[in-house]
Amino acid sequence: MNLAHWVGRGGFALLLASLSVGAAAAEVPYDKARFAAALERCAPIVVAFVADWCSTCSVQKPIVTELIEDPKFKGVTVFIADFDKELDLRKRLRVAQQSTFVAYKGCKEVGRSTGQTRKDAIARLFAKTL
Repeated sequence: MNLAHWVGRGGFALLLASLSVGAAAAEVPYDKARFAAALERCAPIVVAFVADWCSTCSVQKPIVTELIEDPKFKGVTVFIADFDKELDLRKRLRVAQQSTFVAYKGCKEVGRSTGQTRKDAIARLFAKTL
């Protein structure tokens, strides 16, 4: 699994469009400037640290996809951060393992989870951003 798999072929433009209108939740590749802007706006955010070689990440992927399609999570942005490449972000957020979610609400971290594969638990974490 690679980061393109998380976003889906052809889905990137659709995700950007949905971000621009703010109508739906979205998965987007981590981008330092976009992440900083979302934090500045105090937008509901989840950062998902994934790795191509991570079997837990593979299990989490369809759960995340299902959750962002749920109208309940309208407006939540899930930034997909490559665990192996985003070393500065990992250090800043004190993330030691792939398959980690870090959730933000109102410009502050409100929760995190590592290795969780139960949909209900991941949904509860995402709900903390609302």
